[in-house]
Amino acid sequence: MLEPQENKPKIEAAFFDVDNTLVRGSTSILFGKVAFAGGAIKRRDIWRFMFEQVMFIRRGEKNSKMAGFKDRALQLTKGHPIAELRELIDTVYESEIKPRLWPEAVVALKDHLAKGREVWLVSAAPVDLVQKIADALGATGALGTIVAHDGDVLTGELVGEPLHGKAKRKAAKRLAKERGISLKRSFAYSDSVNDLPLLTLVGHAVAVNPDKVLKRYAEAAGWSILQFKKKELKANS
Repeated sequence: MLEPQENKPKIEAAFFDVDNTLVRGSTSILFGKVAFAGGAIKRRDIWRFMFEQVMFIRRGEKNSKMAGFKDRALQLTKGHPIAELRELIDTVYESEIKPRLWPEAVVALKDHLAKGREVWLVSAAPVDLVQKIADALGATGALGTIVAHDGDVLTGELVGEPLHGKAKRKAAKRLAKERGISLKRSFAYSDSVNDLPLLTLVGHAVAVNPDKVLKRYAEAAGWSILQFKKKELKANS
């Protein structure tokens, strides 16, 4: 007889934000840099892409204009073949993201895995890009923004909402319910005050290279604070 789901032992997990938490800088901008160099995105478009992505992350859900910014940024993906996207992602990871992984963050991620916890990367970046990083590091999986496609090419639209702010919290709660994860015994890592909804969801929050507001909040809440130095950055094998 199968044991009822509610009576099964709860597992633990660690949720890692990606940009400036696991990787120095914005993975979406790094992707745009390689896409421009390879001719997939024009110079005019790459600067628009960088601006829209950075402004969306900075202002988040509080500014109604962000919806328009997001839509314009997404239009830059429209019509690009999925095969081209996947090839670009492989190149971006090897040439731009891998050398920018924070060694200490990677050690923390692998330590959680060694202790039997699931590790999930949670990012507003496209889920295909986040999954590539997760696979390379041996993480359990990835949650990210889903860009729609028709089977062969990208449509320039989203499936659901961008995984940012409160959307990260909802995604983590949904995942925890599906997989039997105890959020009270789980961990979350982030650099941004925008991720407070995710950080306050778990029992063990860690501020990594925190912005000023998050640092003040973390100090008041008694959270762990990790600060990495750029001089310690090196390629990870």
